[in-house]
Amino acid sequence: QLVESGGGLVQAGDSLRLSCAAEDLTFVRYTMGWFRQAPGKERELITTIDKSGDSTFYADSVKGRFTISRDNAKNTVSLQMNNLKPEDTAVYYCAAEFEATTQTIEIARVDFWGQGTLITVSS
Repeated sequence: QLVESGGGLVQAGDSLRLSCAAEDLTFVRYTMGWFRQAPGKERELITTIDKSGDSTFYADSVKGRFTISRDNAKNTVSLQMNNLKPEDTAVYYCAAEFEATTQTIEIARVDFWGQGTLITVSS
C-alpha cells in the first residue's frame, strides 16, 4: 500500500512537499507517479519517475515548478511543489505501476494508489 503525507492549505507562491511511503511491495520494481484531481474534473497524471530514478516525466502544467524524486533505500517518493497556483488546488494521489514499459502511467495500469491528500492554494 501507499501512504501519503503532506498537503494542506497554502497561499499562491508558496511551496509544499508531499511524501509517499510504500509498504509491502518491491518498491524498486515500480514506476511511481503523482496524479491529481480537481473538483469536477478528471484525475490527471502530473509526474512520474522510473524505477531507478533516472528518468522523469512532467505534465506541462507543472513543468519547472514541481520536482519528483524517490529514495529506493527508504521506499519513498516525494513531490516538491514550488510557486503553487490556485489552479493547483486538487486532491493529490501517489500511484505505482509494476514494471512499467512507458514513461507515463495510465489510470488503468495503476497497481496501487495512495489515499489522496488535499492541497488548497488560496489566491
